[in-house]
Amino acid sequence: MVENVKEKIRNFPDSPGVYIMKSAGGRILYVGKAVSLRKRVANYFRDNVTDIKTNILTEKVREIDFTPCDTEAQALILEASLIKEKKPKYNIALRDDKSYPYVAVTNESFPRVFPARPKKKGNLLLFGPYPNVRLIKEALKLIRKIFPYRSCRFFPKTPCLYYHLNLCPAPCAGKISSREYKNILTGLYKILSGDKKVLIKTLEKKMLGASRSRHFEEAAYLRDKIIAVKSLYSGKSSIHEIIYLKDVLGLEYLPLEIEAIDISNTSGREATGSVVVFTDGIPDKSSYRRFRIRGVYHPDDCKMIEEVVARRFRSKDKYTKLPQLVIIDGGRAQVNAASKALKSLHIDIAVVGIAKRNEELWLKGRNKPLIIPKDNPALHLIQRIRDEAHRFAHKYHLLLRKKRMLSK
Repeated sequence: MVENVKEKIRNFPDSPGVYIMKSAGGRILYVGKAVSLRKRVANYFRDNVTDIKTNILTEKVREIDFTPCDTEAQALILEASLIKEKKPKYNIALRDDKSYPYVAVTNESFPRVFPARPKKKGNLLLFGPYPNVRLIKEALKLIRKIFPYRSCRFFPKTPCLYYHLNLCPAPCAGKISSREYKNILTGLYKILSGDKKVLIKTLEKKMLGASRSRHFEEAAYLRDKIIAVKSLYSGKSSIHEIIYLKDVLGLEYLPLEIEAIDISNTSGREATGSVVVFTDGIPDKSSYRRFRIRGVYHPDDCKMIEEVVARRFRSKDKYTKLPQLVIIDGGRAQVNAASKALKSLHIDIAVVGIAKRNEELWLKGRNKPLIIPKDNPALHLIQRIRDEAHRFAHKYHLLLRKKRMLSK
């Protein structure tokens, strides 16, 4: 049976994730995280393992499942949740020793949250211990996008950069009450404690209450929180990219439905347009559409984009569901063309263009491009969607060219 397990491990990915060891009866024995699932799990089953506790564990293991994650920090959050929920027999907590780092929370009207190696607990609320400070910082960076908090030692005179990045509600400037702030921290506490189910259930109850009271903006805000929290435990970062995108573009709500439009032609011939659809950051290929340009007979990207946008959003079929964001492959002129078509249809949707040369972003109504760091997850998401729109349009263009060649 151990050989069967070893064979399965060879197919594990060489990437971060959480692994779950089970007995013959399906009982969860151990939950762990890894930078490399394949290497970490394989280490348990080496022939020269001398640790008695490890050997006792592996003798009982008959099945190993895993959940891949984009980062080790996500794996840390998922691992804590699974340990809390499943209570595996062989998971032994780190010793309560000052050499291990914790997440510390001060006892104040507006508590400060920070990594620490406290010599004395004092009035601190502690979560942990954790394997290392780097992982704590990475995990807090993910959580802070959903539940912003104060991290400064002393209140500044004016709101700092974290406030402008939506990572702190700026209690220093009276932007939030103590009660509201502590309600936000409750979500952070639940994640650090591994209470995923309780947190999601609480948020869903609040969302339902807001909806029934017809407080739809609050309900939408809570919905976005729920989606973001669930993404922490899914192991993948698509929702995190969407959160970054919302903040970078200054959108009111998470753009969970995104469409992208691109044009492909050769000197105006066999001109085609594509519409690709991404839902929750994932391609929805069943909703893709392609258009053969009808009203433009010479190379004119802007006119072609205007035509495709108008035809797509005039559609009366199943595709009439409106996205929260439209991405255009191009700069200011292309964005203006798309915006013009939408305005003629009395449709108000956020539009952003991405220009290839510098990968700069152009927003509707702005005269200057938005430059964001090349490592920003929002830019990565826009690039990925833009590239998919380009691929789909080019594929149709090549098909039409081939048909024309064969017809000669």
